[in-house]
Amino acid sequence: MAKLAKLHRSKNNKMIAGVMGGIAEYAGWSPMWVRLLFVVISSLSAAVPGILIYIVLWIVMPKVSSQSYQ
Repeated sequence: MAKLAKLHRSKNNKMIAGVMGGIAEYAGWSPMWVRLLFVVISSLSAAVPGILIYIVLWIVMPKVSSQSYQ
């Protein structure tokens, strides 16, 4: 799997919008572990709901393009 040069939403590793898949590709981690970590942190954090963070990332992170990969 190619590593992302910039942080973008993933086209290959997406369940909803590709946000966690994009973070995983950018960091070189497994998408499953990034999703699991996000769920655990969201569950333990009462200050900011995880769904709100996900929606903000969905809006802010651009879609992946062919120039996104190295």
